[in-house]
Order: sequence, then C-alpha cells, then structure tokens
Amino acid sequence: MKPAVLTGAHYITGDEACAEGALAAGCKFFGGYPITPATEVAERMSERLPEVGGTFIQMEDEIATMASILGASCAGVKSMTATSGPDFSLMMENIGLGIVTETPCVVVNVQRAGPSTGLPTMGAQADMMQAKWGSHGDYEIIALAPSSPQDIFYQTITAFSNLAIIN
Repeated sequence: MKPAVLTGAHYITGDEACAEGALAAGCKFFGGYPITPATEVAERMSERLPEVGGTFIQMEDEIATMASILGASCAGVKSMTATSGPDFSLMMENIGLGIVTETPCVVVNVQRAGPSTGLPTMGAQADMMQAKWGSHGDYEIIALAPSSPQDIFYQTITAFSNLAIIN
C-alpha cells in the first residue's frame, strides 16, 4: 500500500492538489459524478484511493452522489465529492439532509468563471452564495475559497478538520 501523503516537490493542478489534500486528511471514500471543471478531482481520487485502502465510486447522478457520501460518513468514513455549479444545484436537497442530520462530509465545488455553465456575460460569486445559503432551512456552513493549488491542498485538509464546502 502506498503512503497517503506524497513527499517532495510536485507540479500539479488545483484539482489534483485538492485530491492529495483529501488523502492527506484521511479521506477514504469518494462518490462522484463527472462534470467539468471538477472531473480531475474524481480522476485523481479514482487512481489514488485504492492505493491507500479507500473506495471510489462513480455514481449515476448528483442526488446519488450526495447520498453516497452521507452514507459513508454515517458509517464512520471520511468522505467527499467534487462537483461544479450546475451539479451542485442538483445536490442541494441531500446537502440539506446532511445539514439537518449533522452528517459530516466535504463537498468541493470547483467554481466556474460565472453563473451556471460558465461566463455568459460577467463573472460572479454565485457558487459561493449557493454554498452558504442554497439549501432549505436555517443553518451554518463553513465555505472556503482557496487561491492557488498549494492553498487548496491545505484548505482541503482544513475542510476535513472543520467539515466544509470548498468553493
């Protein structure tokens, strides 16, 4: 079995750094559904999780994705998913379930340059706003906004410590 934490200098993307940060924090389950620009997180986790004794599952849709990481977390496993704006919208109902049941998990929302599918007219912070206030009810969510691949590595570790949504 390979070590969960890579050592030495590495030149990797933010998505890869996110996956490596999750592994360094002890993540052992990833449930995901591919969507750009978050697909590389899932790809990296699909390669690395089996090397460290973890489980990767590609789910049939976004609703099942959230259900899978909530279920893994209920079983005592550090779990996460990675997505982007449009799929994050579809996950909101089960994110609300996780909030009301106080089920710890990490959701990475790889933000696009603007609302919905990209940059139609102008940039926006809509994904961050949705992460903070998008689901039903009165709740608090920790939402982090890293600024570089190095920062997302450390912020992902922080997310597992504080159980946050990374935007």
